[in-house]
Amino acid sequence: MPDSAEETIADVASVILSGTVLAFDFGVRRIGVAIGEYELRLAHPLTTIDQVMTKPRFEKIAELIEAWQPVLLVVGLSVHADGAEHEITRLCQRFARRLEGRFGIPVAMEDERYTTAIARLTLEEVGITGKKQRPMLDQIAAQHILQTFFDSSHAAS
Repeated sequence: MPDSAEETIADVASVILSGTVLAFDFGVRRIGVAIGEYELRLAHPLTTIDQVMTKPRFEKIAELIEAWQPVLLVVGLSVHADGAEHEITRLCQRFARRLEGRFGIPVAMEDERYTTAIARLTLEEVGITGKKQRPMLDQIAAQHILQTFFDSSHAAS
């Protein structure tokens, strides 16, 4: 994997022109997953992997990859509001490297600042509040990560 998220995105986007894309909002407790088609550039929430242990997490991811046959994986890169890295940043990068190593599918990193807050607001707008948000929050955040990737200039064909 290249050193910077920008290099990764530019390198991957230059060769991916069509196909399914899976995006991940990595968390220590849960991983949100979203899906979209590269040509349509429209992201949709897919599922939440509510599992802490690594082996069951990757088994579920393997099932999703088998079912959807993605050509690209996008992982949200968690950083502080000012762009500074923190412990979760390193865990997100490690998760991205593991995905690429295990599945042999290109991985792009996308800035995920504020995606959880945006996901909360999105759910509140449709009347889902409080604890009722928990099952959907991470997959909505993953949807925002993927939509940001699609909407950005580096994903343009």
